[in-house]
Amino acid sequence: MSYEERDAYGMYVDKGSKGPGPELMGADTLIGDHVHNLRNEHLGEIKEIMLDMRTGKIAYAVMSSGGVLTIGEKLFAVPWAALTLDTANKRFTLDIEKERIDNAPGFDTDHWPDMANQQWSSQIHSYYGTNTQ
Repeated sequence: MSYEERDAYGMYVDKGSKGPGPELMGADTLIGDHVHNLRNEHLGEIKEIMLDMRTGKIAYAVMSSGGVLTIGEKLFAVPWAALTLDTANKRFTLDIEKERIDNAPGFDTDHWPDMANQQWSSQIHSYYGTNTQ
């Protein structure tokens, strides 16, 4: 389901003038968006958006991959800077090979990492080739 289909408030309806999207988007409308790579391979789905309460910026998107109805799925903290909103296809793009996601550091719902830990953050940013700022 795309963000336009989850738009409960009509924020993204084209009314002939510039609306909030795509420069400003509601977090709730982005949760559930699919993530594809540049080869158009499906990598996963956005499950949550994590805010850094110290800076007021988005830190990570939690992306799920694999499994059926959450059984066997793996979760990944993908740095927000690694994602690009694809407005034409109503999804996100992540410039990474599918095999690299299959081998990415992940977690499950019972074992969330300490996302505020600077060492963990540095490892994740290094894996996805993004800056820690």
